[in-house]
Amino acid sequence: MNRPAASLPPPPGTALRRLLFATGVVLLVMVLAALVYRMRLQRLEGPPPGNTPLNAAELKEYRALQQRADTLSAQVAALRPTGTYIVIDTGRNLLSLYKNGDKLHEAVCSTGSGRALSDPVKKRLWVFDTPRGEFFIRNKYPNPVWVKPDWAFLEEGEPVPRDLAARLAPTELGAYAMDLGEGYLIHGTLYERALGLSITHGCVRLGDRDLETVYKGVRIGTPVYIY
Repeated sequence: MNRPAASLPPPPGTALRRLLFATGVVLLVMVLAALVYRMRLQRLEGPPPGNTPLNAAELKEYRALQQRADTLSAQVAALRPTGTYIVIDTGRNLLSLYKNGDKLHEAVCSTGSGRALSDPVKKRLWVFDTPRGEFFIRNKYPNPVWVKPDWAFLEEGEPVPRDLAARLAPTELGAYAMDLGEGYLIHGTLYERALGLSITHGCVRLGDRDLETVYKGVRIGTPVYIY
């Protein structure tokens, strides 16, 4: 989408690194938990035919794994973001609003299609992906007006207008928009039946009710994690 003026630069922080590290820790916890569960079954139910019971060394390993899993679980809890934040799962097209780790709202959304569009005349190329990473709500717009960029006309096979008025689309973005920077927005849609599909030009689309809930639940500076 066309990039509106940003009123707040993204704070530096290390929240994304913490979130990525936590994701890796969760996977490790799952592996350790599986080992602990297997050893626990062997200890409580006895070994399968052909196997031997746990010896002293194996029991020691089991206890160490259990302690390690508990430690990693505590680390994951400590790394979880605090306050209000948004998580967007582009694989499942789900947007979740959290506060202090508790999910307040979940909504079906639409994200980038991944399609490419080229302009053979001016040798330009656009790829309509939703970016992944850590972002922040830079601004909030009620009743936003979309200023259609060149690609919106090229996509429809229409000539690119020189007149600004011909680019204005006052209803395309819905009742609210939240600016993530670099032209990417969380906004409404005229095509709610298509929610859940990866069909956008990179922005995140929500239905009217979900959009209002999210818009009213966040402020400028709220973190947004997209993966």
